[in-house]
Amino acid sequence: MEKQLICIVCPVGCRLTAAGTPDDLTVSGGKCKKGDAYARDELTNPVRMVCTTVRITGGIHGVLPVKTDKPIPDRYKLDAVKAVSGLVLASPVKMGDVVLADLFGTGVNMVAERDM
Repeated sequence: MEKQLICIVCPVGCRLTAAGTPDDLTVSGGKCKKGDAYARDELTNPVRMVCTTVRITGGIHGVLPVKTDKPIPDRYKLDAVKAVSGLVLASPVKMGDVVLADLFGTGVNMVAERDM
């Protein structure tokens, strides 16, 4: 297998080529070791931060921005958005308050991104 990636760890954006199997992976094209680690992680266990909004009553706006406090496995990102889509919070909410705890048993929380 051969996969082309663009490293997002730093602003350089190296074009990486990963070849082989997950157990015997060769990564080329990176200007530093961070690209190698990024490619290996991206191909074996991709993770993403999830940012979305939640409805809120009693605030100055009708929605509150929320995000995961750590990256969540990529396979859960759509489910995380669906999980908060039905929530309606009540003001006051402080930045950092946990909106949903331990998403899908991953230990990752959805937290408020501002006071409202």
